[in-house]
Amino acid sequence: AAILKLDDEACIGCGMCVTVCPHRIFQLQERKAKIIDYDACMECGACATNCPAGAIYVNPDDGCGCAALIINRWISKVTGKTISNCAC
Repeated sequence: AAILKLDDEACIGCGMCVTVCPHRIFQLQERKAKIIDYDACMECGACATNCPAGAIYVNPDDGCGCAALIINRWISKVTGKTISNCAC
């Protein structure tokens, strides 16, 4: 399971997390973001990186928000090749 936390009280309901999440983890409900599918989270960190209220916490080990880095990490696990860190 992903390490993903949403502070309901800090959320300002801007919808940025809904917009940037590649797996549609979030929905706006009653003017607040809600996590609707923890299991689909790939811990990319795009939501936390783009949340202006700082209301979202994602596993800090992988939470850079860079899809290219995440894909390259998956590939490196298969190929055994070392990858460089992302440039973001």
